[in-house]
Amino acid sequence: MSDLVLLEHVAGPRGERVLVRRSARRRRTVSITRREGDLVIAIPATFSARQERQWVTKMVDQLVSKEARRAPARRSDASLLAMAREVSEAYLGGRAHPSSVTWSTRQNHRWGSCTPSDGTIRLSHHLQGMPDYVVRSVMMHELTHLLVPGHGPEFKALMANYPQAQKAQGFLDGVSWAKNLPQDGEGWRHSGGSDDSDVREDSVEGEAGEDSADGDDSDNRERSVDGDAREGRRASAPAQPLHRAR
Repeated sequence: MSDLVLLEHVAGPRGERVLVRRSARRRRTVSITRREGDLVIAIPATFSARQERQWVTKMVDQLVSKEARRAPARRSDASLLAMAREVSEAYLGGRAHPSSVTWSTRQNHRWGSCTPSDGTIRLSHHLQGMPDYVVRSVMMHELTHLLVPGHGPEFKALMANYPQAQKAQGFLDGVSWAKNLPQDGEGWRHSGGSDDSDVREDSVEGEAGEDSADGDDSDNRERSVDGDAREGRRASAPAQPLHRAR
């Protein structure tokens, strides 16, 4: 059995959908893998519903711990300003000139905001730890507002220069959903003012019956921690219809 089942009442640490794939070829191993913004957990087809719930929770927790260990250090305000200049040069022809870019702990309902009159940009501290392409997309949004007010055709045309804008917005929408926050201007939002090539996938594998799944990180695009060497392959998530968990 290889169909993916969507767990409606479970979400990843960043609001990702959690999908379960039961495999008749798996006997003892369980794996969790990032696939196109979702978390795919592969389990043996023989698992009971109780075992499935236990291992879904366990594997999500292990992935969070694994990613936290290699999370980059907190970006400084100076590094944010450098990032803003890079984004402006790459996607706006260097036209946007922010005077400062800082983290803000007061932005609990906005991902970012700016003041075009003085060129200042503020990013919500909730963005810390999120993927680089997401932070850069929010930065691009605010830089564009230094040039264009509102979200009309000119704004959208400039934002389209950033190739991962749609993907980043989907990520942020997922985070908002996981936090039970409204989206699209009613809750977490940008101020009124997808290419997957740079995204590394992550996976963790464990062995049923063991208390942990520890091992070595590989340098491949798909990083894993192997539990049972006999399994010999990672979980895959082919494009298939999703079934909703009952």
